[in-house]
Amino acid sequence: MQLNRLSLFLCSLLAIWHLPVWSADEPMANYLTLEETVSLKTVTSARISPIGDAIAYLLSVPRKLYEDDDGKAWVELHVVNLEGESRPYFAGQVEVSSLAWSADGNGFFFVGKRDVSAEQADIFRMQVDGGEAQVIYTGQSAIRSIHPSPDGRSLAFLAPDPAPAEDKTLAEKGFKALVYEESAKAARLWLLDIETGEAVAQDIAGSVSDFQWAPDGEHYAVALAPTPLIDDEYMARDVFVLSTKDASIRNQLGSVGKLAHFAWSPDGKQIAWIAGEDINDPAAGRLYVASSKGGERRDLVPGYEGQIDGFYWQDEGSIVWLGSRGLWTEIERVSLGDIQPVGKAPDSGPIIRTIDAYPGQRVAAALVDTPEHPQEVYLLQPGAAPERLTNSNPVLNERKLARQEPIRYAARDGLELEAVLIHPANKTPKGGSPLVMMIHGGPESHYSNGWMSNYSRPAQTLAAQGYLVVYPNYRGSTGRGVEFSKLSQHGYAAEEFNDIVDAKTHLVEAGLAVSDRVGITGGSYGGYASMWAASALSEHFAAAVAFVGISDQISKFGTTDIPNEMFNVHARAYPWEDWMWMLERSPIYHVDKARTPLLIMHGKEDPRVHPSQSLEMYRHVKVRTDTPVRLVYYPGEGHGNKNTAARYDYSLRLDRWMNHYLKGPGGDAPPYEIDHAARLEETEAGQEDPEDI
Repeated sequence: MQLNRLSLFLCSLLAIWHLPVWSADEPMANYLTLEETVSLKTVTSARISPIGDAIAYLLSVPRKLYEDDDGKAWVELHVVNLEGESRPYFAGQVEVSSLAWSADGNGFFFVGKRDVSAEQADIFRMQVDGGEAQVIYTGQSAIRSIHPSPDGRSLAFLAPDPAPAEDKTLAEKGFKALVYEESAKAARLWLLDIETGEAVAQDIAGSVSDFQWAPDGEHYAVALAPTPLIDDEYMARDVFVLSTKDASIRNQLGSVGKLAHFAWSPDGKQIAWIAGEDINDPAAGRLYVASSKGGERRDLVPGYEGQIDGFYWQDEGSIVWLGSRGLWTEIERVSLGDIQPVGKAPDSGPIIRTIDAYPGQRVAAALVDTPEHPQEVYLLQPGAAPERLTNSNPVLNERKLARQEPIRYAARDGLELEAVLIHPANKTPKGGSPLVMMIHGGPESHYSNGWMSNYSRPAQTLAAQGYLVVYPNYRGSTGRGVEFSKLSQHGYAAEEFNDIVDAKTHLVEAGLAVSDRVGITGGSYGGYASMWAASALSEHFAAAVAFVGISDQISKFGTTDIPNEMFNVHARAYPWEDWMWMLERSPIYHVDKARTPLLIMHGKEDPRVHPSQSLEMYRHVKVRTDTPVRLVYYPGEGHGNKNTAARYDYSLRLDRWMNHYLKGPGGDAPPYEIDHAARLEETEAGQEDPEDI
């Protein structure tokens, strides 16, 4: 017993010894904490008015830790003018999910809940000059998006058919059987008469996922998939042009593979859209245009070594588009009559995530982030730098942020790769700093040099504790053209994950990182990379945290909701074509090599990567090795945590795991308990009336 106490004392002493040393003029309070990271507000949507004098936006406001009941962030509706004066219109404990301006620009419509416990959201109308938000349609099922007509008389919205009234009664009697996939309800197109409040479903075969009115209102375009399954929405959608009068099909664009935004030209003669190059393109990142009456598509940015993220029609003959290229973003204009090669790749500037404008407008709304600030509403004007209009997180004005920079490095086969690097907040010690590698998912995704911290990647808090943090864009990432994004196809865990090791090697050789103090973390495909790093590449990593990750490529195929996407843009093969190939690219196959302490976390209701993937990895490491391993499930969460409490808990566990193994005593896993009860008691005590104490 005394020996155990002595061991605990020595471990505690070692833990204290490895805590970061703060100078007197650099207190921890000057840096971003985990609590602040998960509490940051984020602008999630920005829509400019048809008049061009204001921008309506949605603001995600996380619930207060240990104060609010559990749940995802509130979502508020605000409007900001072009001078940066912002005003809340629908705020507080509310939830807004979709927003659209009226055709005349004097008001807007939105889908929302005044009472977030309500079963369904309603459609509201509100005037810009104020007044109470009025319900114009009471929701009967989940409304996905809204689209006011050009003449202002009707509003299109997407929603499945309401559940029969008897379903609730039967459920109360215990009849709750779900027929997997077959019972999923297709999203339908409804046309709502604004004056009468009557909504009529249109007779369209398939599941509708997007909608755009033609300028004259006599036609509309819809994105249709054969079923409501997410796999079909990813891989089997196309754009159809229909008559408003009778929903008859006028034209089908013939898009193949992944599909994103589409929009009519101002004269209604053409439709432009963002889609994949072919069925094997991992992302919708090419910009096409075709006649709205039918005809061949034209690639408006041929050979673009980046990814098109958004666009709007400037006039009948030109389009303004937003692209990601490398670690940066750019906005360009293309004339349909004179398509020119894209110029030099950008190497600076804020990161523009979305753009929104009407034809003929000289200004545009944008969502923009920088290394110093998360997404905010910006104003874009010709010949001027993007101008920030909102300031949703004043706390950041009081926080010191670690230095961030873009870097390039060479993979072992000579391929040039890019990454974003965040330095330790204090001076890098001689010999380097402990390193945490943040691996993105997808792999059809990429990092840009913007705001990098969130609950699952709390980089600024780690940097404040003396860590070097790197975000590599390994081969298979988007943002560098179609060819680059296909480099990892049918190459699971081969060169793509060697690229991650090569990023570590680069930083060690530069004297920035300590070779034996490297941790790795990521979610989804990044979780797969983290599990692979903890097993097949275990000699390179001292700690790993895997989130909603893949451990067994064979069972992953049989339990995911995206098998066709996996085949077409990832594996390019089915498991039964070569069982051994698929098994050898599974972390569980390499667990005998696992020496890296592994923390695994997963949403209990994840439909994309089944929670059993994490259980398999946990069980194999637990039974086959003596390596520390822990599995944490989050009930009610899916492919990523949405609720504030679950996000915070995740951040705390990741932070503790890295500190324990990269700076602390190591050895056995740290305690699994987190004393949320004490924190709750402390919060409640702080809220009491002093006169009552």
